[in-house]
Amino acid sequence: MGMIKGICISEKRGTQKHEVSEAKLNADWGIENDAHAGHWHRQVSLLSLQKIEEFRARGVDVQFGAFGENLIVDGYDFRNLPVGTRFRCNDVLLEMTQIGKECHSHCEIYKVVGDCIMPREGVFAKVLEGGTIKVGDELVMVEA
Repeated sequence: MGMIKGICISEKRGTQKHEVSEAKLNADWGIENDAHAGHWHRQVSLLSLQKIEEFRARGVDVQFGAFGENLIVDGYDFRNLPVGTRFRCNDVLLEMTQIGKECHSHCEIYKVVGDCIMPREGVFAKVLEGGTIKVGDELVMVEA
């Protein structure tokens, strides 16, 4: 079982995401008011809290959202789960669709630090069932 430690959105692509305390997720769209929502397979991005903490341990003070992630979750190492894994949080049902991504134009973190963990450690999901989630809610892996 995992716990949502942060929720981040950005209103425009190419800008750093900022934290919000709760978010509405719409089926087959993503997070309301997030620039990366849409009818595609990368509606929501997830990153393990442990991976952010490991990056911070290298002496870099990064805030939630700095890597472009929507959901920061404690309790799962997403990179080691298969595509198709499903998670439930309240009424929301997510299905992992992609592990990692190719980084075409390096983000601000990469430009400053020389590294970004999202292309290696981040995962993406589609919203199968919508609803509202808040920081502190449980995220539970469910059978497909």
